Amino acid sequence: MRDPGDLYELTDAAAGIPEGLHLVAGLTGFADAGGAVSQFTEYLLGALPHTVVATFDADVLLDYRARRPIIYFDQDHLSDYQPPTLSLYLARDEIGQPFLLLAGFEPDFRWEQFTAAILQLVERFTISSTTWVHAIPMPVPHTRPIGVTVSGSRSDLVESMSVWRPHTQVPANVLHLVEYRLLESGASAVGFVLLIPHYLADTEFPFAALSALESTSAATGLIFPTDHLREKNREFIERIDEQVGDNPELAKLVGTLEQRYDSYMEGSTLRSPLTDEDGELPTADEIAAELEKFLAIRRNKDDGSPL
Repeated sequence: MRDPGDLYELTDAAAGIPEGLHLVAGLTGFADAGGAVSQFTEYLLGALPHTVVATFDADVLLDYRARRPIIYFDQDHLSDYQPPTLSLYLARDEIGQPFLLLAGFEPDFRWEQFTAAILQLVERFTISSTTWVHAIPMPVPHTRPIGVTVSGSRSDLVESMSVWRPHTQVPANVLHLVEYRLLESGASAVGFVLLIPHYLADTEFPFAALSALESTSAATGLIFPTDHLREKNREFIERIDEQVGDNPELAKLVGTLEQRYDSYMEGSTLRSPLTDEDGELPTADEIAAELEKFLAIRRNKDDGSPL
């Protein structure tokens, strides 16, 4: 394997990192339902003081043809360029507790070398634990708390928070591999997969970011400011509820999902809240048929509605 250290460059801030910090991670590029991870990392970087500790080489890790960076055209000239970034930051939470934050694009290439680089940084900075978040669309209602599937070495969090514990094969995120290698090495790691309402998967659902923050706090003890996000979520839910009220098909779908969710959460352990009475997940065609009218009225970016 190539030297993992070739993938990143440390800044001067790396010399002053205290030992025993938590590492929090969220990478974008695959199945970010509800914009959970992008909102989560953007909110942390926008709300908390931070400094760059290490930067990763985008030219080596990113497929530019699959994810085009943004360049600005101003009438007759190019005025700005936004290069993709993947960086490790030293940040401080609302009460000043330091932690490390890995944020940016998910690498397209060199997963093993990238994973080895993260393990190298975990060892270098004597990281106490690694916590990462991911989000997938599932047939659950927006009127109930967002459920999570928990993986990793924290059995207490699995027991108290994990609402769905499947035996299944899933397409991997690079942070799955990082968690897997960390556990092989005996390090502490926990992953939260947020279960986002399928019909909100293509929106920026503020509750998804709130759930990511709350899950991370539960794992690390870090305290994050959430008042602004909570206000955004109240406004978002009000608009969602208005549109549900105007769409009988969607109202029926949400009602069915609520009944299924409530039945499971009241104590049934025979089936997942995501399945029907026969224990089967709805097919993609069934979900698509129920959502056809709803998706047709989904908002464009200028109309001010969430869908």
